[in-house]
Amino acid sequence: MKNSFPSSPFLYVITDERFLNLFNIYDAVERAVLAGAKVVQYRAKRKTAKEMLKEASLAKEAAKRHGALFIVNDRLDIALAVGADGVHLGQDDLPVEYAKEIAGKDFIVGLSTHNLKQVKEANGKKEFIDYIGFGPVFPTTTKENPDPATGVGALCEAVKVSELPVVAIGGIFKENLKSVLSCRPAAVAVVRAVFEKGDIYTNVAELMSCLGGLET
Repeated sequence: MKNSFPSSPFLYVITDERFLNLFNIYDAVERAVLAGAKVVQYRAKRKTAKEMLKEASLAKEAAKRHGALFIVNDRLDIALAVGADGVHLGQDDLPVEYAKEIAGKDFIVGLSTHNLKQVKEANGKKEFIDYIGFGPVFPTTTKENPDPATGVGALCEAVKVSELPVVAIGGIFKENLKSVLSCRPAAVAVVRAVFEKGDIYTNVAELMSCLGGLET
């Protein structure tokens, strides 16, 4: 049975290796999901495949135990090895059509986009893509060399143009969440807003409150 996204708008949480490791990732993901996150993406750029496999296994166990979808960033091999629900690919990663062919039609494939040209290109491959990420909407520090911030206006245009569900990403916190939600994306992806400081459960609960108050 094909995995499907929750009702919109929902919270899509992405792990950050600066704050999470083998010893705390299970508890961190579990608290995020218990507070309302519906999708968890495991992302690590500086770790070995063995380290990623161990951490992703724990994160997947925590997410699935409480009914959240689990996605792995970039690495289809890790995603398949841990039994993830899907993989999220960048513009320079494995082409989406190959990922879908290897993993099967029921496996979720997401694609990062950073401008309207890429959104339109994704429309042309929508049989291989289940959703797109669009951003960074605001400046972000979670990547070493991030793409330029798109701004809310471009996000709104992306949502209008896209034939696929759009996940807004990049520099999103509760302080600017209202402007992001005005574009009606399918989901909002957050990293630092959840894991950088404070209590993870409280952070997610506050973001969920904002989503709940603006979903009509």
